[in-house]
Amino acid sequence: MKSKLPLFIILIGIILLTIGLWQYVDMKYQTEASLKQAKEIISKQHTDTQKKKIENSPPPGMGDTVGLLTIPKINSELAIVEGTDPDDLEKGVGHYKSSYFPGEQGQIVLSGHRDTVFRKLGELKIGDSLKIQMPNGNFKYEITHTKVVKSDDTSIITLQNQQEELIVTTCYPFRYVGNAPKRYIIYAKPKSS
Repeated sequence: MKSKLPLFIILIGIILLTIGLWQYVDMKYQTEASLKQAKEIISKQHTDTQKKKIENSPPPGMGDTVGLLTIPKINSELAIVEGTDPDDLEKGVGHYKSSYFPGEQGQIVLSGHRDTVFRKLGELKIGDSLKIQMPNGNFKYEITHTKVVKSDDTSIITLQNQQEELIVTTCYPFRYVGNAPKRYIIYAKPKSS
């Protein structure tokens, strides 16, 4: 009587592969849907009256698409969604709920997965540009410096409101398998036109 162990191992492998493939397809679908929605949101021209209405509207709900992040150097366009929970990050780049939005003169915090939306983030250098498009305007930032911190270090999120500052975070090292032990932080300041 032949052992059924090899057949069992093959069956488990097929099941795991199917689950992984399904998760990838689902994430890709959600990311593309959010990107399409972000482009629709920013494509509408807004007058000053409409901008004031937008600024005075209630804050977005968790998972809502709020804007578009463009990173020219790595040819990347990414939807910005409200929130940084796993479900939100499957749709695009997450905007940390308590942080500010562009134009509000405070700390803006965006996060994303290193193995999906921020796959090429490590290729960026000091001086490279990041563009955020929101319903109330377009904002450009220039990378000033980067650093690596432990995964439990929350000191980078100060939520200061003295000057506008963009913080972009992702897991590090970029090619790490599993839960990465560190975070890669990009600091950027508003870029004058």
